[in-house]
Amino acid sequence: MADQINSGVNENSVEDIVERYREPVKQLVPYLPWLKENMDRQVAQNYSGSEMNRTIPFPVYDSNLLSFVKAAQATGMMDRNWPYVYSRNHLNTTKDEHLFIEEAQITNMDELFGIVSKYVLSGMTRGSAWSEGVMNGSMYLAIEKMRSLLRYWGEREL
Repeated sequence: MADQINSGVNENSVEDIVERYREPVKQLVPYLPWLKENMDRQVAQNYSGSEMNRTIPFPVYDSNLLSFVKAAQATGMMDRNWPYVYSRNHLNTTKDEHLFIEEAQITNMDELFGIVSKYVLSGMTRGSAWSEGVMNGSMYLAIEKMRSLLRYWGEREL
């Protein structure tokens, strides 16, 4: 409490939010052109082994996608409680996600990271989740919205 009074920045103030999210968003911004370019495209191929008929097919991912996932995990902002973000905000479809992202404000940064978390963390166990998040545009839109909000509220170099 004394730190908050002395620092002059209240927790969850605009200044605090901008400070908290500056670096994590900065780490993901370089992937925006790739995410935008690959919306509506398949970014994983199934490999089933051409010589053997009895192999289990497994996904082979685009290297940019794997780099993005690694960068997203490195932000430390991936929220394992993303299902709560979805239930609290009544996000049931991709259309719901996109509408929420479009209307999001600076105070919704946790929820925007929750949307990215859904795809990144689900992809660790369900191979199609990463591709789905790229193809439907939700990851691109969430990161672009976060960048736009941070720029608006004072972080010009993003």
